[in-house]
Amino acid sequence: MHIVHEPTEKVLTIQPTLVEQIKKDQAHDEETQKIIQHIKTNGTTSFVISTNGVLRYKNRLYVPKEGKTWEAILCEAHDSAYSIHPGATKMFQDLSQNFWWKGMKADVATHVAQCDVCQWVKDEHQKPAELLQPLPIPTWKWDEIGMDFVTGLPTTKKGNDAIWVIVDRLTKTAHFIPVKTTYGGAKLAQLYIENVARLHGVPSRIVSDRGTQFISRFWKSLHEALGTHLDFSSAYHPQTDGQTERVNQVMEDMLRACVLTYGRDWEASLPYAEFSYNNGYQASLGMAPFEALYGRKCRTPLIWAEDSERVPTGPALLKEAKEKIEEIKERLKIAQTNRRATPTEEGESLVLKFQVKGKLAPRYIGPYKIEARIGKVAYKLQLPESMSDIHNVFHVSQLKKCLKEPAKQLDLKYQEAPIRILDTGIKKTRRTAIKIYRVLWSRHGQEESTWEQEDALREEHPHLFEDPPNLKDEIPSKWGRFVTP
Repeated sequence: MHIVHEPTEKVLTIQPTLVEQIKKDQAHDEETQKIIQHIKTNGTTSFVISTNGVLRYKNRLYVPKEGKTWEAILCEAHDSAYSIHPGATKMFQDLSQNFWWKGMKADVATHVAQCDVCQWVKDEHQKPAELLQPLPIPTWKWDEIGMDFVTGLPTTKKGNDAIWVIVDRLTKTAHFIPVKTTYGGAKLAQLYIENVARLHGVPSRIVSDRGTQFISRFWKSLHEALGTHLDFSSAYHPQTDGQTERVNQVMEDMLRACVLTYGRDWEASLPYAEFSYNNGYQASLGMAPFEALYGRKCRTPLIWAEDSERVPTGPALLKEAKEKIEEIKERLKIAQTNRRATPTEEGESLVLKFQVKGKLAPRYIGPYKIEARIGKVAYKLQLPESMSDIHNVFHVSQLKKCLKEPAKQLDLKYQEAPIRILDTGIKKTRRTAIKIYRVLWSRHGQEESTWEQEDALREEHPHLFEDPPNLKDEIPSKWGRFVTP
């Protein structure tokens, strides 16, 4: 990507170099030249030559398979901070709006299936066995929201240890807000105004699994923060659609991928996760949440879309917005989820869903080969000696097919061990005061130290309260807490 300075005005224009690279690939590709010659000889086909001389297929950039540009596009669409390891369907839908090449869908599926990070962090999303009474589809954007909290996270430099997830039930756009588990209703109301209400207004319905008391306290605090003196009645209905929980899973998968790929802590990765989620294709919508909210996706370095020739204004813009909402409602009615295939072959490699310590630790370990099938729903695996104390028969719900042997294995011997206590403090609650200690962890710098409660430390790591060990040779790693050596 290069930058062009306009001489007469103080304007900075950014132009992508990807199109130029594709144009060069087309010039050296024999198949492309045959297509161009066919167009010149026989006239219009599904292929067209744009004004800048680039060959397009149904208005999408045609990427020759002979060059390496298509592989670079796959890596950018899957591995970059703007994307954060999307699934095959989401990734194909996003790419196919701007690019095309022969076998593109299969190439995307293969790239995702063979990604080591995805095999380790991605959870399985299956149709639930039974649904509660479904909620009606909202009538407009951000009229109805779902909210939940992801807790149990490592404490960040800013002291946050949880994520507040807020989702619009119609467009599925979401905001991920870092919070402290000690925040009360007044603080949450302030954060809601700063991050959500200033953009979308106040909702008419809130869906949450946190219970009636939480929703009632939050609702009251929100209106107090807004300074309104109007009275609002509220009613609780025991309904849910699991939407916020599903977003939580997607967000956690993204954060795991960020930690493994970039070595960032979770709070530094949160803005990337929010953008990637909102700008990525959603099967139930048939579009990205940003497209449902704004009418188009947001620009990224890869999707540097050209300006549209037709910019709707006035009544046409309102008409398009209304039609888009009706389209979303219809898609939500018929949204379906896919079921996964169960592995059956002896000798086939699987990854195992296993509890590795740490909220953002990888979901899966392995791969391990199937030794035998036990009944209809369990498999016996060939585990390494380091896991000899673990029963090697697992239910199919704990297993996932491995389509590529990873380039490296996760080090299961790696444990987050505390090295020494750096500082002490008091954490005050409404009823009591709790003694806490700032702890330095193995393979981490002091900037990644965390505050832990005294009783838990004394129970799990009593050596910390004895004579401190000699740490002259200890050199903490700069990488994130869950990155393996």
